[in-house]
Amino acid sequence: MTSYWAVASARFRELLQYRAAAVAGMGTQLFWGLIRVMIFEAFYRSSAAAHPMEVDEVTTYVWLGQAFLALLPWNLDLNLRNQIRTGGVGYELIRPVDLYAYWFSRSLAWRTAPTLLRAPLLIIFAFIIMDMHTPASWGSAGAFIAAMAGAVLLSAALSTLFNITILWTLSADGMLGLAPAVVTILSGMIVPIPLYPDWAQTILNFLPFRGLVDTPYRLYLGHIPPGELPMLIAHQIAWTVAIILFGRWALSRGLRRVVIQGG
Repeated sequence: MTSYWAVASARFRELLQYRAAAVAGMGTQLFWGLIRVMIFEAFYRSSAAAHPMEVDEVTTYVWLGQAFLALLPWNLDLNLRNQIRTGGVGYELIRPVDLYAYWFSRSLAWRTAPTLLRAPLLIIFAFIIMDMHTPASWGSAGAFIAAMAGAVLLSAALSTLFNITILWTLSADGMLGLAPAVVTILSGMIVPIPLYPDWAQTILNFLPFRGLVDTPYRLYLGHIPPGELPMLIAHQIAWTVAIILFGRWALSRGLRRVVIQGG
């Protein structure tokens, strides 16, 4: 475990150097956050029907989503992509470590370091300027933190799986186009899951993507009682384990067909 912790720590520190990129990303997220808040406010004002979430809850949900956007597995590790494309992945194969655990450790850093750079300032802005709500209770705050820890592991597992797909496609363009759409729509990032039709909620509540966004954010709001946390954590862990097992299988299969420098 010491080796993998060292890998994650080194990659984490490396990613913390990209402060200018974090500032640029934060500006983009502020822009899109404001647009999404205006869209939802217009939606609520245009309808007098009862809604499963109040507009102020949705506003807080949106800003949580913008603050933790970098945590979502919507992009790929550029270094791994280039190594697989050029054949440099051969150097990875001779390391005295488990390759999947090595890539998973990198994914943990890839998801957490950019989030740490962006989230605090975005949350401060949302609290001061956009009237973002504090957690519904201390219990909700604790449940939110626990669910976010589960979301980090789930996101790293999905990120690693997406990276592994490059062994099969060589070009990452397809996954780079597909992953953002799948993750943001199915996780509740674009539209909170309670606003979906009932039949869609049944499917989305089963899929793993809910654990990335909808579960922790609605715990924060108190929209999901903290007492349901054990069941929700079990959902996150079960899917994380399943994705890790599938990722290991896919990696072993992919390495059988990978071509390194024409050999």
